[in-house]
Amino acid sequence: MSFVYTSFLYEHENNKLKRKNNQFIFTSPPPSSGKKRSPLQAILAGGISGGIEICISYPTEFVKTLLQLDEKKGTKKYKGIGDCMKKTYQSAGITGFYRGLSPLFYMSIPKVGVRFMSYEWAANQFKDEKGNLTRTQNLLCGLIAGVSEAIFVVTPMETIKVKFIHDWVISPTPQYKGFIHGVSTIIRQEGISGTYKGLAPTIAKQGSNQMIRFFVFKELEGYIKQKNNNKELNDLQRFICGGLAGAASVIGNTPIDVIKTRMQGLDAKKYKNSLDCFVQILTKEGPLAFYSGVLPRLVRVSMDVAFVFLLYHRINQIMDIAFAKKN
Repeated sequence: MSFVYTSFLYEHENNKLKRKNNQFIFTSPPPSSGKKRSPLQAILAGGISGGIEICISYPTEFVKTLLQLDEKKGTKKYKGIGDCMKKTYQSAGITGFYRGLSPLFYMSIPKVGVRFMSYEWAANQFKDEKGNLTRTQNLLCGLIAGVSEAIFVVTPMETIKVKFIHDWVISPTPQYKGFIHGVSTIIRQEGISGTYKGLAPTIAKQGSNQMIRFFVFKELEGYIKQKNNNKELNDLQRFICGGLAGAASVIGNTPIDVIKTRMQGLDAKKYKNSLDCFVQILTKEGPLAFYSGVLPRLVRVSMDVAFVFLLYHRINQIMDIAFAKKN
C-alpha cells in the first residue's frame, strides 16, 4: 500500500480517497472546496504522537534537568553528561533514568494534542481559498500553538516534573511517594498556584519553540518538495526535517529553558521572579550557566520534534483512511 498525500499544513486538505491497482491514493480537490483539517482529529493524532514519543526520549530529558539543577555551589555533583549518566545508573539502575516520567507521560498526551489542535485551528482561520499560509501566518500559528500549550498543559506539567526530579536529587528519602501523592502534596502545600511557577518563561519558551519549529519544518518541507517535483516527503526526510526544526528551537531559547527550570525547582523561593532569577544566574554563575544541559536538551528535543512530526503525519493518514471509509 502506498500513499500520495498533500501537506497537512500548507496544502489544501479536502482530499479524496481513491483505489487503483490495490493502492490507496489521495488526490487534491479543486482549490475552491475549502475544507480544512478538523481540530478534533488534530488533538487525537497529536495526543497519540505525544504519548509514544515521550516514552522513547524521556531519559535525555531527565539528564538535561539534572544538569540544569546542578548549580555552581562549591563542587558540582556532575562533571558532565557522561558522569551524570554513570552516577544515575550506579545509584538507581536503568529505571533511574525514568524518575519523574509519570507526570510528563500523563500530560504529554494533552500537550501535543493541544499544540496541534491550536495550530490547526489557527491555520484554518488564516488559510486562503487554496488552503495556503504565508510565512508570517505560519509563524503566528506556531506562536498560538506554543502559548496555548504553555497555559493549559506545559506549565503545571513542567513544574511537577522538575519538583519530582529535584526531590529525588536532594533527598535520600524523597517526600513524593508517587504521582498522585506528589501532586496532592504540592497543591496542599502551595495551592494550585504552586503548579504554575515560571509561567512567564514557559510561555516565552513554548511560544518561541513552536513558532520556530513549525516555521523551520515547513520551510524545509517546502524546499524538498520543490526540488522533487512536489513529491511528498518520505519518512526519513520528514524525520530529519523535524529534527532540524527541534535543533533550531534549542539554539534559540535554551537560556529561557534554564530560567524556567530554576523557577520550577524546589529552591524557586530564593528568586523573586523570572527577572531576578536571570540576574542571579548571570552574576553568581556567569553567562555560560544559561547553556547548562544544552547538549542533552539538543538531543532530546531533536528526537522529540522528529518523532512527533513523523508520527502526527502517519497517524493522520490512518485517520483519513478510517474516516473516508465511514463516509
